[in-house]
Amino acid sequence: MKEQFVIRSYKKSQEIESDYLSDLIDTKKKSNFTFQDKFLGKYLSNKKINIFLALIILSLVILGLRTVQLQIIKGSYYKNLAEINRTREKILPASRGLIYDAKSKPLTKNLPIFDALILPRDLSLNEAKKQEQINLIAQTINQDQNIISEQLAKYPPNFKYLLTVKENIEYEEAIVLKIKAQHIPSLYIELRNQREYLYPEEFSHLLGYEGKISEKELTEKGKQNDNYSFNDYIGKTGLELSYEPLLRGKFGLETIEVDAAGQEKKVINREDPQNGKNLILTIDQNVQKKVREILKSALARYNKPRGSIVMINPQNGEIVALVSLPDYNANLFARGISQEDYKKLTDDENKPLFDRAIKGEYPSGSTIKPVIAVGALQEGLITDRTTVNSVGGLWLYERWFFPDWAAGGHGSTNVYKAIAWSVNTFFYMIGGGYQDFKGLGIEGLEKYMKFFGLGERLDIDLPGEATGLVPNPDWKKKIKNEDWYIGDTYHLAIGQGDILVTPLQVANYTAVFVNGGKLYQPHLVKEIFTNEGEEEIIKPKILRENFINQENLDIVKKAMRQTVTNGSAQSLNDLSIMVGGKTGTAQWNSEKKPHAWFTGFAPYENTEIVITVLVEEGGEGSTVSVPIAKEVLNWYFNVYLRNYE
Repeated sequence: MKEQFVIRSYKKSQEIESDYLSDLIDTKKKSNFTFQDKFLGKYLSNKKINIFLALIILSLVILGLRTVQLQIIKGSYYKNLAEINRTREKILPASRGLIYDAKSKPLTKNLPIFDALILPRDLSLNEAKKQEQINLIAQTINQDQNIISEQLAKYPPNFKYLLTVKENIEYEEAIVLKIKAQHIPSLYIELRNQREYLYPEEFSHLLGYEGKISEKELTEKGKQNDNYSFNDYIGKTGLELSYEPLLRGKFGLETIEVDAAGQEKKVINREDPQNGKNLILTIDQNVQKKVREILKSALARYNKPRGSIVMINPQNGEIVALVSLPDYNANLFARGISQEDYKKLTDDENKPLFDRAIKGEYPSGSTIKPVIAVGALQEGLITDRTTVNSVGGLWLYERWFFPDWAAGGHGSTNVYKAIAWSVNTFFYMIGGGYQDFKGLGIEGLEKYMKFFGLGERLDIDLPGEATGLVPNPDWKKKIKNEDWYIGDTYHLAIGQGDILVTPLQVANYTAVFVNGGKLYQPHLVKEIFTNEGEEEIIKPKILRENFINQENLDIVKKAMRQTVTNGSAQSLNDLSIMVGGKTGTAQWNSEKKPHAWFTGFAPYENTEIVITVLVEEGGEGSTVSVPIAKEVLNWYFNVYLRNYE
């Protein structure tokens, strides 16, 4: 019974299962559904799965490439960026080399001063917060916030250089500000050396001055070397500019770790600065001061504002004095000159910033005549016995008259008398020729003027030296579109017309007549040394020699002595030493007075000094410049050499 029940139950379950399968098969037929379709994977088509896999692979590729870019291609960039945020580079200024006079007395010194600076990238990018920071900094350093904002507006927010927002902060104030700056992001109080000139006017044209580097200068200097920074101070004029690479030294560098607020934590690395080299000049400050004093007093006496004196040692080209008036106070520039003071200097019609001694170009007047005479002697056109009859001038083609300065002339004239009394007729003839007498001509005049260093720079160790001008037919045609005439040659032979010379050139060619025929390169620096004991002696440099025979030099030298004994500079004859020289009166403007010249040398034997004096619009050289030279020479030989040497 029990077995039958079990059998029936089993059959019943078989029937139920059979019915279920039948229903399932029917459903499949109706819906195309398979048994395997109950798995999740089969709810997505193969196409969708492929797209999904492609997206995953693409994402992995992009992620990999980005990783390569960040870690390999731009790894150093981002590393540096992170390093920049973590560190700061602090420039350690080098001490600028000092400048001394010939007796090793200082002419400059370096004063420690402080500046307030801002690092733009440390400021907030939020304008409101940034303005709050600027206001706080302005209040702290007692500076107008508008000035700071204007300075920042010139540069991008991420600018990496410190910007100076206040200069010349006194020591006591700087100490207080440095403490406060530790709690003010972006504000830095830094020490630098400020140049001070001990004789700010007497040596202004010689030493020049230093000032803050401009962006243009920074770009130009950066191409040459990397020893310049955004807030640097460099030589702008004078020896400060000429010897800038030596004087400035090389700044050091500190790498400092900073915290999130930009405050210094510790020094990571340090490179010590190398101090600049020092200069010893050829000039004794006692001489420079006195010569300037004499010239300044004389100009006031003559009511003439502009003049120059050059003194050279003819045996080596060393400058003994170099004075140009008016001059200026170099410390105004070193301390940061105001717009008002700068305008006064630039608007002054007498141009105090202009160094007349090396940049002023003037007609030479009769000071050129020794050069013309020695050229004629050298070419064999004349001897010291050749005479010319001066009757007051020359008529050319019965149409043009070239006058002598003395009505009626000077009578029979040789080379000695021609130089001593500056006889124009003699130089018209030896320069341009007359009738049957052959002169040097324009080619000969140009040749000897160039031999003596005219029309070119002498390369003194100061910037901006002028070349002057030796005119010739090609120049006149090119510049004036005019032909060259015999009258041009005559004018050139007496130092008139278009010829231009500098006081330095006149002094330098005068030296040739007393040093055996050597044209030296004039120079101001005689020694360069370091604080560590290294030194370099500047050796004299000869630009040209052996171009004039000694006997011809002696003839002209003797003639220049006669200028003093019985010629146009007789007032020098009562000095305690024997002097030779040549006066000059240079016409340059028909409505203004001529320039007054004198160039000379002393003593006559074993000459130690050449002196050239120029007074602009001074009139006669014999009455204006000669007395100045006399006063200088008298002091130099009778006071200076006895009391200062």
